[in-house]
Amino acid sequence: MLTVEETLMFSAEFRLPRSLSRSKKKARVHALIDQLGLRNAATTVIGDEGHRGVSGGERRRVSIGIDIIHDPIVLFLDEPTSGLDSTSAFMVVKVLQRIAQSGSIVSLLDRLIFLSHGQTVFSGSPASLPPFFSEFGHPIPENENRTEFALDLIRELEEAPGGTKGLVDFNKQWQLKNKRISEKTISGIPKVSLKDAISASISRGKLVSGAPAGTSTSNDSTQLAAASSVHKFANPLWIEMAVIAKRSLTNSRRMPELFGIRLGAVLVTGAILATMFYHLDNSPKGVQERLGFFAFAMSTTFYTCAEAIPVFLQERYIFMRETAYNAYRRSSYVLAHSIISVPSLVFLSFAFAATTFWAVGLAGGTSGFLFYFLTIVASFWAGSSFVTFLSGVVSHVMLGFTVVVAILAYFLLFSGFFISRDRIPPYWIWFHYISLVKYPYEGVLQNEFDLNPPRCFVRGTQMFDSTPLMEVPEALKVELLKSMSKTLGINITSSTCVITGADVLKQQGVTQLSKWNCLWITLAWGFFFRFLFYLTLLFGSKNRRR
Repeated sequence: MLTVEETLMFSAEFRLPRSLSRSKKKARVHALIDQLGLRNAATTVIGDEGHRGVSGGERRRVSIGIDIIHDPIVLFLDEPTSGLDSTSAFMVVKVLQRIAQSGSIVSLLDRLIFLSHGQTVFSGSPASLPPFFSEFGHPIPENENRTEFALDLIRELEEAPGGTKGLVDFNKQWQLKNKRISEKTISGIPKVSLKDAISASISRGKLVSGAPAGTSTSNDSTQLAAASSVHKFANPLWIEMAVIAKRSLTNSRRMPELFGIRLGAVLVTGAILATMFYHLDNSPKGVQERLGFFAFAMSTTFYTCAEAIPVFLQERYIFMRETAYNAYRRSSYVLAHSIISVPSLVFLSFAFAATTFWAVGLAGGTSGFLFYFLTIVASFWAGSSFVTFLSGVVSHVMLGFTVVVAILAYFLLFSGFFISRDRIPPYWIWFHYISLVKYPYEGVLQNEFDLNPPRCFVRGTQMFDSTPLMEVPEALKVELLKSMSKTLGINITSSTCVITGADVLKQQGVTQLSKWNCLWITLAWGFFFRFLFYLTLLFGSKNRRR
């Protein structure tokens, strides 16, 4: 969703040293746009499958522009016209011509090698093809494509009884005969050494990447020394982070529907939970309903983070390309995207917390709401970090969604809601402690049930609820309480508190960590997965140029 001019400007901010002012970088971008013949498309977005943008030929020229924004001395391009129609290919070649005329060395690989079953049947320049095959006894017809003729002839010989042995032997004789002949020119262009060509390019005003603006040197050898001492990265980490963050925010701002859909999902889920669990009472059923609400609410925050799976997968190719030529550090990418994700997570958390806290009738007042809100923020942060890490591991969107949904289901299963900690088999207890849902779930439970003064959730005859004695008349329940009082030596009446919030926590096995420790651990999980994401980028990037 960036325009051509913005794309080149971001590339300039990445690759040109900070010693150059923004005005000079902008002037370089405008000059490059003219050089690439993209003036009419400067304000057009690049586009993708869902957004119409520039044409294929214009996109190819933008791609070239990204690689020459820093005014390189030598430029190699691999099939720059492949896949383009004749007009677009002609425009690309004209651009390369202008680049070469500006002083860059655009290398034309002008040597051909034909192989047949591993044996060399020709090695030389394209201009050598006609005399080679003429001497071999198979002259190339006039107006015939030379390389196609050679390939067709080699294929015919391969199918003949003697194969290509004769052509292989002839090529060896041809190479020996021409070994002592030193070609002085290729296509009329004198040969020069790379060092001399670079010196000539610098003398014509080519940029020396990494050199401070206004630096002048006394001779070509000093210029070459400066060129060879280029810094690995053009800018410090904080500038890289700022540029990456700005670019990402620009893209996000032009696709507001993505955040809108996520906000809508959070609000709809919150509204459904608010109406389903509206104003829960302090009865035994209310306790169970609270447990169910918290389990579903905390797991929902993680599931709604699954939308982050495609984000990096869509940017993977761009990231690999940009880091291949050291446009920025991998750490800058991770830190920038981590920081810019926080405001949206905070907004979504507040929307969900405000929708559910008072409607459900949760306890704690303002302080309780604040902790509930912070726990949701931490859950969104941990979930987003976990999904981001997985997007760096998997390479396919559908596979990523499958893995995320499955692992989050396991996290919920071992969180302590379906089965308490002391009932989990020993060989699965380790999964309980790495469950991302466990810590925010236990935190909000303590925020709800561990209050001072304590709240009572089961009084007197309510202890018979959810038992076969539930249908017994109330008067008989009171008599049962009297009998129990005599037996236990404790006076239990219909108003006696039997189970408090602390008792509920003990029943659920929530006794090891305080609610604030649960919050800190949830936040720590988020930082841990961001670090793992960095490691996947550091060691998983195969397209590294050294």
